[in-house]
Amino acid sequence: MAYDTLNLRPVSPHLGAEVRDLDITRPLTNRQVAELHTALGEFGVLFFRDQRFDFDSQKRFGRYFGELDIHPNTPGPEGHPEILPIHADANSKMIAGEKWHSDVSCRQEPPLGSILHLHTVPPSGGDTLFASLGAAYDALSPRMKTYLEALTAFHSGERNYRKRNRLEGVDDTGRVFPSANHPVVIRHPISGRRGLYVNRLFTYRINELPEEESDAVLRFLFEHSEKPDFQIRFQWQPHSVAFWDNRAVQHLAIWDYFPQVRSGSRVTVKGGRLAA
Repeated sequence: MAYDTLNLRPVSPHLGAEVRDLDITRPLTNRQVAELHTALGEFGVLFFRDQRFDFDSQKRFGRYFGELDIHPNTPGPEGHPEILPIHADANSKMIAGEKWHSDVSCRQEPPLGSILHLHTVPPSGGDTLFASLGAAYDALSPRMKTYLEALTAFHSGERNYRKRNRLEGVDDTGRVFPSANHPVVIRHPISGRRGLYVNRLFTYRINELPEEESDAVLRFLFEHSEKPDFQIRFQWQPHSVAFWDNRAVQHLAIWDYFPQVRSGSRVTVKGGRLAA
C-alpha cells in the first residue's frame, strides 16, 4: 500500500513497521492521521523513535484515533485519568504484561489500540514481543478454522487484576472487574482480515465446549499463537513509542532487567464490539 505522508520501514512479513521522520508529539494533519490509521490496520503495530511525549501530547496523539479509555484497575496520575503509568524497578513484585495478552480484552468493547511511551529503559533487556493474530489464524488447517469460527470465549479481568492488587497491597474488596464474551475468530474492522482472539491473561474458557475440551483447545491456541513464526521483538530506546492494534496483535513484556528501571506511560484508545 502506498503512503504519501509516511516513511515506513516494515519489520517483518507478518507485522510491524517503523515510522520514520514524523514528530507525533506535535499536531498532525488529517492526512497523516488517516494514513497512520491505515498503516496500523496493515501492520498491526507501529514504532516511533525519539518522541519526547508529555502527558498532554501523548493524550492528544491518542485522541486522533478515538476516545481514550480509563484503565479498569489502575488509576492515572492526578489530572490525567487516561494515563496508565508503566513502571518497574528494584521494588517491583511483578510488571505489566508478563503473560501474552491483548490489552483489556475483558471489556465488552475492547480497546482499538494502545500507545506506550518509555522515557527510561534499562541498559539492556526490557524488550516487548508482538505476535500477529492474523498470521496465527492463517496458519491453521481449514478444518480447524471451520471448527473455531462458530465458537465464543469468556474473558475476565478478575484473576489478573486481583493478583496484581494482592501483590501490591491494594485492597480491592467490593470492586467488580469487567468480563465479556467475544468470538474466538474475529474479523478486523480495518483490514477485514480474520484473526484469533484468545489470550492467556484474560481468556478463561470457550463457552460452547465442556471444560476439559475447552482447556485443551485453549492450550493449543495459546501455544500456536505464541510461535516465533508470527512474532517480532521490539528493542526499546529512551523516548521510543509503540502503537499497537489490540485486535490484530497480542504482546508480551519481558522482565529480564531486574533490578533496573523501566518507566513510561500508556494511553489506550477505546474500540467497539468485535465482529465474528
